[in-house]
Amino acid sequence: MELPRESALLRIVVGESEKFEGKPAYEAIFLKARELNIAGATITRGVMGYGKTSRIHSAKILEMSSDLPMIIEIVDIEDKLVNFIPVLEKMIKGGLVTMEKIKVIHYKHETK
Repeated sequence: MELPRESALLRIVVGESEKFEGKPAYEAIFLKARELNIAGATITRGVMGYGKTSRIHSAKILEMSSDLPMIIEIVDIEDKLVNFIPVLEKMIKGGLVTMEKIKVIHYKHETK
C-alpha cells in the first residue's frame, strides 16, 4: 500500500479500562482499523494524563491508577480517516479524538 505525502493522522485517547464488546477499546479500535485496510496504527500507553474531569491518571508506583491513557495513532489519507470516525464513535464512550494533516516523509517496509 502506498501512502501519499499529504495524509492525515487520527489520534484517539481512551482510558485503559474502557471496553468495547468485552475487549479493551484501544485494542478493538486498532483491530478495526486494520480490518478496514487503514495504512497504519500504533498504540502507546501514557504514563500520566488528565482529561475533561481533571482527574489525574498516573503510572507512579505509589499511586493506584488503573486507567492510564491509551493513545491510538492512525495514519492514512484524510478521506479514509473521515469515513472511520462514525465507526469509531460507536466504539468509544469517553476520551479525545483529534485529526490533523501530516506530511509523510518515509513509509516503507524493509526488505531482506
